Amino acid sequence: MIIKRPGSKPGTVLVTFRMPASIWAETIHLVGDFNDWNRQAHQLTRSRDDDSWEITLELESGKVYQFRYLIDGVNWQNDWNADRYVPNPFGGDNSVLET
Repeated sequence: MIIKRPGSKPGTVLVTFRMPASIWAETIHLVGDFNDWNRQAHQLTRSRDDDSWEITLELESGKVYQFRYLIDGVNWQNDWNADRYVPNPFGGDNSVLET
């Protein structure tokens, strides 16, 4: 799930990326072009409310970002609520976020 709301600074958007609590994992990382596809930069944490996995980033508005979730360092997964999907060079698709 993706939740977008106005950022704290003009020209930004706060984006919460959320994965369901039913995902069985030790770690989930958010990996995308906004962090140069760094597999360690943005680790999701468990929500106190419902045990879902989440992270909130402040991103520049008016941009298009590609991303995926990396589960336990080996399994890639897309967000079912992405704005759209585009093919990646590895034979799969990337999730797309439009801010």
